[in-house]
Amino acid sequence: MNKYKISSTALRLTLLIIGSMIFLGIWLTGFNVVHWLLYVPAIFLTFAAITGICPSLIVTKSIFKES
Repeated sequence: MNKYKISSTALRLTLLIIGSMIFLGIWLTGFNVVHWLLYVPAIFLTFAAITGICPSLIVTKSIFKES
């Protein structure tokens, strides 16, 4: 699991800001109006910023099987 960790504080802050902007857009549009799929990247980005583990990186590395 260590190979999926984000060590850069600047990158984690960037992910948090982007996730917050998406949540702000959801809030301004209305939580009951937006499609549920819009929550997925916002949650992934916020989770990656808080924990340092990037779910998107795990998914893409498992799909493309890089060596």
